[in-house]
Amino acid sequence: MERTITYQNQSQKREAKSKNSFFREIRKNHLLYLLTLPGILLIFVFAYLPIFGIAIAFQDYNPVKGVFGSAFVGFKNFRFLIGSSEIVKVLFNTVFLNLLFILCGTIVSVSFAIMFSELNSKKFKTITQTMVTLPNFLSWTVVAMIVSVYFTYQGGVLNQILNAIGFESIIFFNEPGYWPLFLVCIKIWHGAGFGSIVYLATISGINPEIYESASMDGASRWKKICYITLPMLKPTIILLLLLALGGIFYGDFGMIYAIVGKNALLYPTTDVIDTYVYRALVDLGNVSMSAAVGVFQSFIGFMLVVTVNQITRKYSPESALY
Repeated sequence: MERTITYQNQSQKREAKSKNSFFREIRKNHLLYLLTLPGILLIFVFAYLPIFGIAIAFQDYNPVKGVFGSAFVGFKNFRFLIGSSEIVKVLFNTVFLNLLFILCGTIVSVSFAIMFSELNSKKFKTITQTMVTLPNFLSWTVVAMIVSVYFTYQGGVLNQILNAIGFESIIFFNEPGYWPLFLVCIKIWHGAGFGSIVYLATISGINPEIYESASMDGASRWKKICYITLPMLKPTIILLLLLALGGIFYGDFGMIYAIVGKNALLYPTTDVIDTYVYRALVDLGNVSMSAAVGVFQSFIGFMLVVTVNQITRKYSPESALY
């Protein structure tokens, strides 16, 4: 009995100590915490308050009656997506394309960052970095126009090259098998240069003395990349991969719809959740169904991030999100 009372007293003391240390930390660094207040308010207003809109996904939403007056219908709106005969194909395309985008984009972005860090000529480095970053600022509509110039059957750049080396022209917009590769190349061209900035910042933060010590030990440039740069980049790579996995069930609607449009011949390999739902909702005009799809994508993305983070924490605790 006395032992039980002793444990309870120790537990209460630990809780009190924990609370005191929290308030002591706030008092000590109150100016720093004050600086974070605008960011916290921004996140609260634009990320947490809209969460209450999830209720629309479970209602037969009527704009006149509003959220509090619309009828509750349970999971009826989710059957629109889950009960569709094309759901397997659409889900596969979404996950498959996103995995290709994430893996290939990460590899190319890291390669760009390492290449930029190894360039000695400042002028050449500035020019090349600008060239690979610039496509990120082009809208997908402009990119779609460029793509049409390259892939058009008559007069397209790719078909002219094929004809020049003795091959027949290909109607690329009728061949769905080519488009996963094309979309990955376009995605990398558009965003890999911009994505390399984060990795380049991480490389810039590595202590130069580590490289100097390695040089004194006779390490070549390649060995320094393999044994210093890449291990130092590992936590950043894993962190960005975890964040990217959270959106793996979100198709890049802006990109795919601008390039593919309503070309039904390419749907077998390019139709993703967002484009499928967009086409369906343009016809139906049902807000509740679109909210249900958004909830479904967010829930799966959240579960995926939590699962991968648990695996990461087990094998590489320093790289986990929490």
